[in-house]
Amino acid sequence: MPAGGGADAKAGKTVAIEQIDREFTPYVSVIQTGTRVEFPNRDPIQHHVYSFSPAKTFEIKLYSGRSPESILFDKPGVITIGCNIHDWMIAYVLVVPTPYFAAVDGAGIARLRDLRPGAYEVHAWHPRQKAAPGFVTATLEGAASAVGVGFNIEAEPRKPRYKPPLDRLKY
Repeated sequence: MPAGGGADAKAGKTVAIEQIDREFTPYVSVIQTGTRVEFPNRDPIQHHVYSFSPAKTFEIKLYSGRSPESILFDKPGVITIGCNIHDWMIAYVLVVPTPYFAAVDGAGIARLRDLRPGAYEVHAWHPRQKAAPGFVTATLEGAASAVGVGFNIEAEPRKPRYKPPLDRLKY
């Protein structure tokens, strides 16, 4: 986010968090305030998607296939998403008030592109972090400049959860 606050409004997109092999994919999403999220169910069984998070409370009752509705994420914050039927299914959505965000790739690198020259506060977040890592201030001098910042986040590893075989499920 620009250090002086204020962000370009680029909201109004729709993104998907899919249910594949009884897991939410992706596990972590970062979206801008004002983005709608669909929850397509690609599994051969029904799911019941919900969140009780203060930044967004919603419930999509048992369904298969296409998400019966998209959900508008209209407040910044962390939203934990679950399935009321399969308690191991969990996903996280970080809703930010700026269009300047990125998720890390497989190598742990995130790239922000198309930034204007100026000072920026760079924040990092992980759903299993033990402590907030704070932020770093970075200044871009010109349109073609690049700045590298780094964060070390101590986080609990994600542990695999037991999923009963599909042929044992009755729903």
